[in-house]
Amino acid sequence: MRKVNIGVVGCGNISGIYFSNLTKVFLNTNVYACADLDRERAEAAKEKYGIEKIMTFEEMLKCDEIEIILNLTTPKSHYPICKKALEAGKHVYVEKPLSLTYEQGAELKKIADEKGLLLGGAPDTFLGAGISTCRKLIDDGYIGKPIGATAFMMCKGHESWHPDPEFYYEKGGGPMFDMGPYYLTALVNLLGSVDYVCGMNTMPRKERIITSEKKYGKVIPVETDTHVSGMLKFSCGAVASIITSFDVIRSNLPRMEIYGTKGTLLVPDPNTFGGPVMLATADGSGFKEIPLTHIYAENSRGLGVSDMADCVINGGKNRAGAELTLHVLEIMTAFKASEENMSYYKMKSKCQRPEPMSSDNIKGTVLP
Repeated sequence: MRKVNIGVVGCGNISGIYFSNLTKVFLNTNVYACADLDRERAEAAKEKYGIEKIMTFEEMLKCDEIEIILNLTTPKSHYPICKKALEAGKHVYVEKPLSLTYEQGAELKKIADEKGLLLGGAPDTFLGAGISTCRKLIDDGYIGKPIGATAFMMCKGHESWHPDPEFYYEKGGGPMFDMGPYYLTALVNLLGSVDYVCGMNTMPRKERIITSEKKYGKVIPVETDTHVSGMLKFSCGAVASIITSFDVIRSNLPRMEIYGTKGTLLVPDPNTFGGPVMLATADGSGFKEIPLTHIYAENSRGLGVSDMADCVINGGKNRAGAELTLHVLEIMTAFKASEENMSYYKMKSKCQRPEPMSSDNIKGTVLP
């Protein structure tokens, strides 16, 4: 099987699971080189995962062997690095979000389209066993016509565990840009394109204190809303409520539920690839756990990169592609725009639901 060479930019906290899966699990990917501003982190990754080369980002752009740039930098660097990679003729997969503004994301998609390149990004959790099973149940009519949904991601913030949490509270951070992509991508995958958005947001604290070990006691300023509440109107007619927050000590609300004319579906945590899928139908018997119909229930970050690699080899449209990531980016920016204008936000972008994952995959492959 042909392997697609990948250049990874950024060897920080999230990179380990990508390196592990792209070098050990997926059969069509090869991490050819890695880069990081901290040379020691790049050297540690090279040693641990058997990566062939350490390069600078500029060297990657000039390297003919590298076909995909995997951008794992912090959010403020997503746009400039993706733009340079696309302009150099590389396919690009980026950690979420695609960019900090809709305009930036739309520009990246335009460049990719004009150059015939693949662009896409995280999250790829919606391709995992849990949400793929939910997608199949909806497509097969088990809940009837979808009429609504709820999505909740509420925690007290990331400064208690992340070694370098400052970027979560910079512009382009916050709970919506950090965790919202998991929930919104899952909702678009399950329900389709969004037409209108309404949002309200708040920033109850202007400063945070880091309590993780590396920078314990450091005070960091908060530059973004940390509690975001919104409504979504989908093209299919369904209406969804969403809350993302870094200001909630504890909550018992479910992660996600989808409501239909014939039943209710409890969707597993969209920040994971597996998890229990629960279905209640009109027979009155209550919720029952549904066996997972697909593979990739374990942490399979990099699955979207492997799907992109398959498209590089065989042609086609990658599932975690530019249309989806741009639509989700616009939704996230729309919550703030709606509040500022005190009106509904009408979406500019449209998004077809990605092709569902095949239930015939074997581990390490992504079938078209």
